[in-house]
Amino acid sequence: MVQVARSPSGPTLSRVGAYLLPGRTTDPLRAIAEARTAEHLGLGSAWIGERLGTKDFGPLLGAVAQATSSIRLGSAVTNIGLRHPLLLASAAMSLQAMTQGRFILGLGRLHPSAARAYGLQTPNNQVVRDTASIVRRLCQGETVSYDGPAGNFPKMRLTDLPELPAPPLVLAAIGPKSLDIAGQHYDGVVLHPFLTAAAVGRCALRVRTAAAAAGRDPQSVRVYATVVVAADLTDQEETAVAAARAVTYFQIPGYGENLVDINGWSREPLAQLRADPVLAGLPGAADHRFTRHELLDTARRCVPTEWTLTGAAIGTASHCSSRLREYLAEGADELILHGSTTELLGPVAQHLAAAEQS
Repeated sequence: MVQVARSPSGPTLSRVGAYLLPGRTTDPLRAIAEARTAEHLGLGSAWIGERLGTKDFGPLLGAVAQATSSIRLGSAVTNIGLRHPLLLASAAMSLQAMTQGRFILGLGRLHPSAARAYGLQTPNNQVVRDTASIVRRLCQGETVSYDGPAGNFPKMRLTDLPELPAPPLVLAAIGPKSLDIAGQHYDGVVLHPFLTAAAVGRCALRVRTAAAAAGRDPQSVRVYATVVVAADLTDQEETAVAAARAVTYFQIPGYGENLVDINGWSREPLAQLRADPVLAGLPGAADHRFTRHELLDTARRCVPTEWTLTGAAIGTASHCSSRLREYLAEGADELILHGSTTELLGPVAQHLAAAEQS
């Protein structure tokens, strides 16, 4: 395998971001205060995990852009196919203008079951590749004519663009082919929660190797590792933030298998999890039906301790800080902290900053 050097490190907190509104919410206005807190802590980025209903990335990040001044703002992620590419590029450049160049556009694939329910085609690998090119060219002011697997678009063009570059395009990826596409065609990759630090290292190497093989500078492709953090919480809250959140990912057919395989874990607990009385026969994703607190008992029964101890950062703020440094040491360029709202991340941020100075 081609050996590719990792990207040079920078100040630790500038390489750490946070999810805004982690999980379900009916009050999107909370994102404004959370983003201000993230910026006050010195974090480098804040991200919206788009969820249809109250977490549309355009309105949310537009509001957050006006409440912040320096922190980078990203969508992680909007699914390819939900928006016409012209509208997607238009939203991206509007946010790029509103943030004065601080926006990052994250794209991902719809799960096949969701695509069927929405009456959409599941994006194949070529669609994922072509979408990056289409959106990037539109954001650069080009007229795009395209007829292929992503659709038939005779003539598309944006007008009145700001004098700013196109925002970085990052791809949410789990499997090896998606990691390769991120390295070959995107500006970065967002890795799924509940990967071990070693698994993040393997994914980072694959992305950078793919970039080098495509004739790109492997250091130009950013690797964002998403890490669930539960620092200094009660046992119940720690279970809700980490293990119950894990239920909502590993319960999904395909996602669960990909995650355990990447980590080198056994698949056996997946069958027990999906057969649990709360989840058995459930159509679709569990977090569309249950809150994390409603999944506490299922999490305690079915989620192996190994999955949260090695696939997340839980415990004291000092221990969580050490775990996050492991992910950076293994090859992540940046981290996206998930699960805990930003007002809970202060002690972790302090430990990260102190460790850098020691």
